[in-house]
Amino acid sequence: MERQDNDWIVEIKDMSFSYAEGSRVILDDVSLSFRKGEVIAIMGGSGMGKTTLLKLIGGLLTPDKGEVFIDGERLNTANLESLYRIRRKMGMLFQFGALFTDMTVFNNVAFPLREHTDLPEALIRDLVLLKLNAVGLRGAAQLYPSEISGGMSRRVALARTVALDPMLIMYDEPFAGLDPISMGVTAQLIRNLNTVLGSTSLIVTHDVQETFGIADYVYMISSGKVAAHGTPDELRQSKDPFVYQFVNGLPDGPVRFQYPAEPLNQELGLK
Repeated sequence: MERQDNDWIVEIKDMSFSYAEGSRVILDDVSLSFRKGEVIAIMGGSGMGKTTLLKLIGGLLTPDKGEVFIDGERLNTANLESLYRIRRKMGMLFQFGALFTDMTVFNNVAFPLREHTDLPEALIRDLVLLKLNAVGLRGAAQLYPSEISGGMSRRVALARTVALDPMLIMYDEPFAGLDPISMGVTAQLIRNLNTVLGSTSLIVTHDVQETFGIADYVYMISSGKVAAHGTPDELRQSKDPFVYQFVNGLPDGPVRFQYPAEPLNQELGLK
């Protein structure tokens, strides 16, 4: 079925971005569209610009060229009123949770509700307990981040991320550093919360197995470009050398093991 313009929650058009005044190009004339209600993955090797892309969508960075549209509205980082209004539609799960260490689990999840709403404390309490129950940690409400595991901390951070029921949830490496059980739990939480909230989830990751199990659509980024995109099944069957190397975890291919350099014997002064 052909997609209509109003199907898109995020549209990125002809966007380029570089650090250090153009000396390091991160994204080069990239265009992507993310459909409402789906779980979309942005995948690629380290340093390929995946997290930078999230920062551009969230308005933390301004592109050198191109535009970002959120739910049909152009993102303008120079207009703070407009930027903050659009950000209210987003939730962000940072790579290692970024919980407030001096706050209890309960107060971490309550923080965005207290900061951005005028809800009475009794209602905030009920909402926080519901969010914690959704991630299986209502019983840990009065503990501090130092008293729970890394996997549990990530789930608390997820409860805080969805506290305001955002229409767009962004995840920066949600599986990094997790044991296999915690990884599986986190993956299913992402999928289930996306369905229950009716939101759109954007996952930046390099974990193929867990991501392909929950994603509706995948974009692969390499050398500043969209190297490939499609459903997980389409990418599994792809014969494209980069996609094949990445999906199968091969040590060499288009992404080389050796960083480009002059021949070793030449650098060592050997003949």
